[in-house]
Amino acid sequence: MINIPLIILAMPGVNSMLLIVLVVLLLFGGRKIPELMRGLGKGMKEFKDATKDDNKD
Repeated sequence: MINIPLIILAMPGVNSMLLIVLVVLLLFGGRKIPELMRGLGKGMKEFKDATKDDNKD
């Protein structure tokens, strides 16, 4: 029996990634995606800053 790590099986392939990108484009449109990514980046930055502040205490 071949021993394949489960993480490899859980990773989406190229076709799946293209399908996900296409669905996101269809749902949100090309103009909304930069706004969504900007908001996601700000949220990640705030989360990272909050965890750093928590570690300092």
